[in-house]
Amino acid sequence: MDPRGFPTSLPEFQKVFPNNQACAKYLELTRWPDGFVCHKCGLKGEPYRFPTRSSTVLRCRDCKANTSLTSGTIMQSSHTPLSTWFWSAYLVTTQTTGQSALQFQRQLGLSRYETAFQILHKLRSAMVRPERDPIGDEYPVEVDECFIGGRRRGEGGGVHRMPTVVGAIEVRLRKDAEQRASKYKQSHAGGVPLKKLVYAGRLRLRVVPNRGSRVLIKFITENVAKGSTVRTDGWLSYEMLPSLGYVHDQLKLVGDYEKLEGHLPMIHLVFSNLKRWILGTHHGAVGQHHLQAYLNEYVFRFNRRFYPMTAFNSVLGLASRAPSPTYEQLYSGEWTHPAA
Repeated sequence: MDPRGFPTSLPEFQKVFPNNQACAKYLELTRWPDGFVCHKCGLKGEPYRFPTRSSTVLRCRDCKANTSLTSGTIMQSSHTPLSTWFWSAYLVTTQTTGQSALQFQRQLGLSRYETAFQILHKLRSAMVRPERDPIGDEYPVEVDECFIGGRRRGEGGGVHRMPTVVGAIEVRLRKDAEQRASKYKQSHAGGVPLKKLVYAGRLRLRVVPNRGSRVLIKFITENVAKGSTVRTDGWLSYEMLPSLGYVHDQLKLVGDYEKLEGHLPMIHLVFSNLKRWILGTHHGAVGQHHLQAYLNEYVFRFNRRFYPMTAFNSVLGLASRAPSPTYEQLYSGEWTHPAA
């Protein structure tokens, strides 16, 4: 158990949440840590519990109003058992490589692929906090773009319909940077490589329609704090950054890939791992309409990689009360995934 009493291993999780009743009790304590409060009349006290109805429904003994424990969460109006939702959140937040919907269906023993697909997307919808803070500030931020996918059949000569993804990541100095530099100099000649002294901070990724100035600048202003140092390549779309209050560290290159790697090492590593994850876990079968949802999942796990279990409440929608897609919205294309 961690200091807050939350399970940090599979056996502990099974012990804490053995059935639907235990999950319902956790939801109740999370929603009303000081005891049940009726949403209609405001009366505090022990609610009436139906012996034959769902354990997620509580009734006020004074005004007789019913309250659902899953109201306002991604589990609202779902017929899937609470234990399945809890297992889903556990798998999503603790497995660093993620899971495809097919793997998800098998592990949870679901009879329909569509159920697994919808649960995963509902969990992903809760991975974006609308009130999230901008990144950067005292940390420099690397910004670049990449294409996700491979060459399509019948296309060639540089023609493709691969979606464009723009990313921004903080570059943070390690607390023991001086010790690392001293140790490196004792056994190596020359300067200390930057990657030995820094690590990746918070990440943002977004699917964009093109690499135009309006699109890329909008992404930066919405995600990077004003006054931050922004490192980019020589792409013309970034040249107005100084006029917007940013310190622009731009490196113009003509085919010198090694210098570019030295200038933007973190964001290129992120893009490499992202493509490997999509290819390895999802076999590249990620539709363009749902790509932002997969980016949100990648960003969510990346930003919480040091504390994976703290993300459990977030993906269940217990903290953010984030809106989630319905089955019809997912399959009709009506739902637009929020950007991380």
